[in-house]
Amino acid sequence: MANLKELSKKGNVVAPGHRACAGCTFPIILKQVLAASDTPLVCGSATGCMEVTTTIFPFTAWKTPFIHSAFENAAATISGVEAAYKSLKRQGKYDKEVKFIAFGGDGGTYDIGLQSLSGAMERGHNMLYVCYNNEAYMNTGIQRSSATPLGADTTTSPAGKVKPGKGQSRKDLTEIMVAHNIPYVAQGSPSHWNDMVTKVQKALAVDGPAFINVLMPCRLGWAFQPQYGMQIAREAVSSCYWPLYEVVDGEYKITVMPKEKTPIAEFLKKETKFRHLFKPENAEIIERIQAEIDARWNKLLKRAELGC
Repeated sequence: MANLKELSKKGNVVAPGHRACAGCTFPIILKQVLAASDTPLVCGSATGCMEVTTTIFPFTAWKTPFIHSAFENAAATISGVEAAYKSLKRQGKYDKEVKFIAFGGDGGTYDIGLQSLSGAMERGHNMLYVCYNNEAYMNTGIQRSSATPLGADTTTSPAGKVKPGKGQSRKDLTEIMVAHNIPYVAQGSPSHWNDMVTKVQKALAVDGPAFINVLMPCRLGWAFQPQYGMQIAREAVSSCYWPLYEVVDGEYKITVMPKEKTPIAEFLKKETKFRHLFKPENAEIIERIQAEIDARWNKLLKRAELGC
């Protein structure tokens, strides 16, 4: 388990002065991930909110070596750096221990970057990929992605008289990564720092590729007041909308078991992107969302009970 006293000694692992929105949760995610490592890191990020707000030329908020990749190839870039590092070690030209982390939003991970991510995982590179999942293309105008949930209002799946938001359910990318048979896969949330940091430590310790999918409440696209980001993240966990679990060498473990499973409506009503669902004519959509969450949660419980 993560040790808070030891983490606090590391100080500020991300420099202040970045330009993230007030109330944005990605700086918290970034700090938790970077603080988890006691080994020097090389990080890369796809184009997205995290990159454009932390690396405004000629400044950077990163206190690690950082590579900005295109939207589609963060995983390919970091896998190439990891391969070069291994080559240098084999040649006796470099002897220091280094870990490699790629970051990408859901657009650059679920959609545009899925091919390079899948390739890096399949090839077995010793790297961690962290998806900061805010459930839409927030940096380019709040367009829907395959991570966008059913019924959400976005600029390309607008809620109106014709359609009540996005008509499809979100892709389960975490399970797609499990299907790659890699050593470590997990879901995280910035609201549960100990769980999150512990998972990053486990991911960096494995020999081979690892993937962590982190829910990132977005101040802009989810449209909530800045002070409520962590509360919304916690409710995503307690409602089992975003269960916290890990899959280690194919074995499932639920890492945070909600004391009381809360109704999904309590989570949805705090976000403007779902406000149209509370009209009488859209009540059926909330029921569909709840049924889908219940089914996925029950399936996860069975997998964890069986250990596979």
